[in-house]
Amino acid sequence: MNQLEQLKQYTTVVADTGDFQTMQAYTPRDATTNPSLILKAVQKADYLPLLEQVVQQHAGKTTGEIIDHLLIAFGLKILNIVPGRVSTETDARLSFDTEQTILKGRQLIALYEAAGIAKERVLIKIAATWEGIRAAEVLEKEGIRCNMTLLFCLPQAIACADAGAQLISPFVGRIYDWYKKQTGQEIFGADDPGVLSVKKIYNYYRKFDYRTEIMGASFRNTSQIIELAGCDLLTISPDLLQKLSDSNASIAPKLTKEAAQASDLQKIPMNEKTFRMQLNDDAMATEKLSEGIRLFCADTVKLEQMIIAMQKQ
Repeated sequence: MNQLEQLKQYTTVVADTGDFQTMQAYTPRDATTNPSLILKAVQKADYLPLLEQVVQQHAGKTTGEIIDHLLIAFGLKILNIVPGRVSTETDARLSFDTEQTILKGRQLIALYEAAGIAKERVLIKIAATWEGIRAAEVLEKEGIRCNMTLLFCLPQAIACADAGAQLISPFVGRIYDWYKKQTGQEIFGADDPGVLSVKKIYNYYRKFDYRTEIMGASFRNTSQIIELAGCDLLTISPDLLQKLSDSNASIAPKLTKEAAQASDLQKIPMNEKTFRMQLNDDAMATEKLSEGIRLFCADTVKLEQMIIAMQKQ
């Protein structure tokens, strides 16, 4: 078996792309998108007609409403390919607004349900700010499952699990990027700081029997993926899926419940003051969370500008 086939024995593989034509080749169970991936997709000739169709069908609606319909259009295409779930992101500009994030999550699920998709097949992606986590807590109680994104540290992970979030997406590659920039060194394998962060979260969740799923995300190389074999899910870009498919080197599970339960981690009571202080104390997590929100906001604005230009034609 190639490495991708081996990995699927230990971990659920998720396609990290808005390119549903590409994902068909790798048979992932789930798929996840974000504003940057959707923007990248609609700039391609193959997907521009989908954007044009959505704009025409919803003429007279706000750009925000049209973007929601575009997200659903991509989600529906993806759900025709994957047997599992699709993650659809809320507007990153709502990252510090609990009530509006709740409203947006309900709106997106309503659009999916109107298209005949059960809400169990959709994960609403929300930034793992304190306000975003509180929104997820409300949505989860309503049966709307959430994927907490832009997650860079254990305090975020603990708060998400305490809130009953369905899934978290710790960003391995962006953690690696920060440490590489700070130290000028490239760290591979088990010592990769992004790998170590996810391993610590995995061990904490399994030691204390949290039900929240962990989906490693934002990978820079296959070494990071291989070191996290055994994680609940890994969302992987098409280029790295291809590299795994091209290699027959052996893969063994690196994360196990047995090892997690044998760890000496202590339970950390989490409240808003503890969350904010521990996040503030982690320069990497603070900077990457803020940067991630800014980048997603910027790409959403670019998408709005494309829609406005199209409406004027």
